[in-house]
Amino acid sequence: MTTDIAQVRADTRDRTPHPPPVRSRFGRVLRPGAGRQHHAGPLAYLLLGFAALVSLFPLYWTMVAASTDNTRVSQTPPPFLPGPNLFTNLAKAWQDAAMGRAMANSLIVAGVIALSTVFFATLAGFAFAKLRFRGRNLLLMLVIGTMLVPPQLGVVPLFMMMADLGWGQSLPSVIFPTLVSAVGVFFMRQYLKEALPDELIEAGRLDGAHSLRIFWSIVLPIARPPMAVLFMITFVHAWNDFFWPFIALDMTNPTVPVALTQLSAGYVRDQSVIMAGALLGTLPLLAMFLVFGRQIVGGIMQGAVKG
Repeated sequence: MTTDIAQVRADTRDRTPHPPPVRSRFGRVLRPGAGRQHHAGPLAYLLLGFAALVSLFPLYWTMVAASTDNTRVSQTPPPFLPGPNLFTNLAKAWQDAAMGRAMANSLIVAGVIALSTVFFATLAGFAFAKLRFRGRNLLLMLVIGTMLVPPQLGVVPLFMMMADLGWGQSLPSVIFPTLVSAVGVFFMRQYLKEALPDELIEAGRLDGAHSLRIFWSIVLPIARPPMAVLFMITFVHAWNDFFWPFIALDMTNPTVPVALTQLSAGYVRDQSVIMAGALLGTLPLLAMFLVFGRQIVGGIMQGAVKG
């Protein structure tokens, strides 16, 4: 009797329809429980809190140093609480370093560089990832190879080139050499190679769309998450760049990092005013991240999911 019951249960299991396997958007079969959310334990919260404190401490110390005077900053131990001179030092740094003009220049330079890098890197990444043409792998290796060349080696010929073009001591001399980056091309190529199905491109070809139409209507909507990430990374890098703008520009038309060097001129350096200038140069980046932080983090997470 027991054998008959076991046989009936086995036959029932065999006749029970099994659900179809769940696949990711890249065709990979997901294991049972792959979509479960894992809850963090106390140790994870402790480590994350410690990492957040370590990351925010330099910004906090900059604000503390900018709110005191030079004598108090130089004392041992240094102050760890904000002082009463924050707005006074901010006004002095704004006036001494001509921060208004510097911020406008940095906004123009960083904005144009970030937009052009995102556009050209996405266009080149799509070509290297999905288009078939002669010499594709060789050109890709050449693009990646430029990442191995230190930028300091090209300073002298680049400066001579900008002078011959008549762009010396002007913003175009800072913008045009960095309109696209090899890192951005490789980043977009890797993303589109995985996230852009070949079937969509073939469907566009069947509908009579050319490559630019496919890029505008199919590639750009899919590439929005990495484009947002690349824009933010490029904007921050261009905003904080000091080496080439310091060589290409003068003190009458500086960017923010170049303008901050005026605060350290003289025999006696006012560290509190220098910190106030650094805080002023950081505020636009903080404002951008507060406004677009959710979209940027969402783009990073969406680009990190591989199925």
